[in-house]
Amino acid sequence: MKQFTSVADVQNIDELLKTALAIKADPFGQQEVGKNKTVGLIFFNPSLRTRLSSIKAAYNLGANTWVLNAGADSWTLEMADGTVMDGDSQEHITEAIQVMSAYCDVLGVRTFPKLVDREEDYQEVMFNKVKGLSSVPVVSLESATLHPLQSFADLITIAEKTGYEPGKALAKKVKVVMTWAPHPRRLPQAVPNSFAEWFSKVDWVDFTIVQPKGYELDPRFTEGATIAYDQDEALKEADFVYAKNWSSFENYGEVIPQEKDWQVTYEKMETTNDGKFMHCLPVRRNVVVADEVLDSDYSIVIDEATNRIYSAQTVFHELLKNK
Repeated sequence: MKQFTSVADVQNIDELLKTALAIKADPFGQQEVGKNKTVGLIFFNPSLRTRLSSIKAAYNLGANTWVLNAGADSWTLEMADGTVMDGDSQEHITEAIQVMSAYCDVLGVRTFPKLVDREEDYQEVMFNKVKGLSSVPVVSLESATLHPLQSFADLITIAEKTGYEPGKALAKKVKVVMTWAPHPRRLPQAVPNSFAEWFSKVDWVDFTIVQPKGYELDPRFTEGATIAYDQDEALKEADFVYAKNWSSFENYGEVIPQEKDWQVTYEKMETTNDGKFMHCLPVRRNVVVADEVLDSDYSIVIDEATNRIYSAQTVFHELLKNK
């Protein structure tokens, strides 16, 4: 692995999962890998789990970390090329990223979409600019279109809960349903895109995406998934229910009014195969999901969040072990 920006950077998903489960079983057993090395983390938008889990992951490997909030902990960065810098921006991103990557062995970067220009967001203009300027491997801490560390943590979680052992077949496929859910704000497609991209490639999972009409994701990420529009039908006998809101891809960034209530309720979870409820967090209680679900044995959101440590630690391990 030379970088980690999507599942496309993973040569063998099962082997990476096997490594993650071994690392979780012995989290401090690979500290020679991180000795005298540094993981740099730059955030262009807020974070809780990604920031803290990445710091903890580096610590577990024996590596140092530095964290920078762009524009708050640093000079105001100019992003545009060819600009005359006679305004508020004091430093250009060209020099800034080259300097930051000189100060670390792996650079984690978090960017965010504007949800205005689909072409700009889906070309990953900002993230690719950083990647092109960095002299060290880049890890996506979320970009405009993808969040691979979250999806990898979700895979670790589902493998643990099912008892799946990499390389060994299960008696039957695991039914995983990703359902659209309501939200008061328009949200990007990064988490659902990434979840769909990963789980469409996992051969021991029967994967369904259910959403209202108009909320179909970019088909590049959903190839191989079953696409559905009836939430009640889709959730029947599900082993895992992954709830997430996203704004429209086709009518980019728009929130399309819906007549049906798509909130995940206790009654809906009761139609599953004693299914487990998942969400990447933060989650809007009693909007996306009812309290009765989050506070019940159905919910594994904390297990999922905990595995953010081990998804990051595994990726850092793979990128640092040969440096």
